[in-house]
Amino acid sequence: MVCPPPSTLTARGVYERRRAAPRRELRPLRGQRSGRIGKCGRQRGVHHMSAVLVVRPSSLGDVVHALALVSDVEQHCPELAVDWVAEEAYAPLLRLDPRIRRIVPLALRRWRQQPLARATRREFAAFRTDLRREAYVAILDLQEQIKGAVVARMARGLRHGFDRASIREPAALLLDNVHHRVPRELHFLDRCRRLAGAALGYDIQGPPRWHIDASAATVALPAGPYVIAFHATSRAEKLWPEERWRHLLAHLASAGFAALLPSGNEEEAARSRRIAQGSEQSVVLPAQTLPELASLIQHAQLALGVDTGLTHLAAALGTPTVSFFTVTDPARAGVRRMGSHARDLGGKGDVPTSANAIDIASELVRLSPRR
Repeated sequence: MVCPPPSTLTARGVYERRRAAPRRELRPLRGQRSGRIGKCGRQRGVHHMSAVLVVRPSSLGDVVHALALVSDVEQHCPELAVDWVAEEAYAPLLRLDPRIRRIVPLALRRWRQQPLARATRREFAAFRTDLRREAYVAILDLQEQIKGAVVARMARGLRHGFDRASIREPAALLLDNVHHRVPRELHFLDRCRRLAGAALGYDIQGPPRWHIDASAATVALPAGPYVIAFHATSRAEKLWPEERWRHLLAHLASAGFAALLPSGNEEEAARSRRIAQGSEQSVVLPAQTLPELASLIQHAQLALGVDTGLTHLAAALGTPTVSFFTVTDPARAGVRRMGSHARDLGGKGDVPTSANAIDIASELVRLSPRR
């Protein structure tokens, strides 16, 4: 790396002002623009920056996958704290990882409903001030979209993102400083880990690891063994047929397992009631917070679910998990990549049968007995 002489450094040590810019815009120095920095973002003569910022506001499953990089940073760059920009709905989940120092909540989904309202402008200004509170060794733009790149642009630090061949929305390339090629065919959690490693100068080693602790959540647990079934998803084509859910849960009930059916809204609750119909062992749960659901998942003997964020959370928590795929690719978004305790069934155009699900669920319960 070619570092500027100390006399050219500002008080922040990393940036120089754009003389022609009408706004107080900051730009990286020469070595930063090229991405030529030392391991963990170390730069000669710069000692005050001690954190990395992750920009992955949504969705739930992708946030869960991206959380695996925190263990890598902890292993290779223990001196760096990790801060995170997340949609306000997912901030409670991130608070369950004690290694995340600071969470900057983003209310973009809510702000879009009233973009010109005074409250929206006030909240956005507070968000921007909070985001720019300090300069970062590296900003990891993992959203792959314009909205993530704009947020990353507002923060102070060298912005790392995917390159043109790797990113979902190429226009986002204009807002990042350094672009890394990470094959799109990889599982998303591997893509996040690789980009973080490339940005901070370390090689990825070992399987993905999480540290999500929901033990402090207060929730009433069933008296006996139970499974938890995540049948709902925002995309109708990803649903698994209700009659197959009933067949699977009836088999598990005969083996002594109750079934918990979470619901986030009235449509999902109605679906839960239809699936639970005729089974005294199936319980339709009222709406739960993310920490409460995480606690229920941690104590379950088995988690079952479609390709949705809560199913991925179950696998990250180490609960034996079976995920049902109908139109998406498990190679890029499945739970099997998260550990040997998890299995994927089905795929694009391949809807799993209830018999397949019964076989795999029975195998996981046998191989991973939990008390």
